[in-house]
Amino acid sequence: MISTAMFIGNIGPMGMVVIAVVVLVLFGRGKISNLMGEVGKGISSFKKGVTEGKAELESAAADEAVDVTPTKEKDEA
Repeated sequence: MISTAMFIGNIGPMGMVVIAVVVLVLFGRGKISNLMGEVGKGISSFKKGVTEGKAELESAAADEAVDVTPTKEKDEA
């Protein structure tokens, strides 16, 4: 039985070009262009979500500042 990884490793650059041409003929330039645009929007949305999530976590951590002064010193002050 031939493993899939071995088959993919043996395609080579010319095989990749043939696969790209077949995909282009089957789906057409318009559909592939639309698909790549949607993929780009998804990646942008993901990055934006990660950035917003990181900012939210940092602001929550800043808001939850804890007083670590021992109670003995608090009473003396």
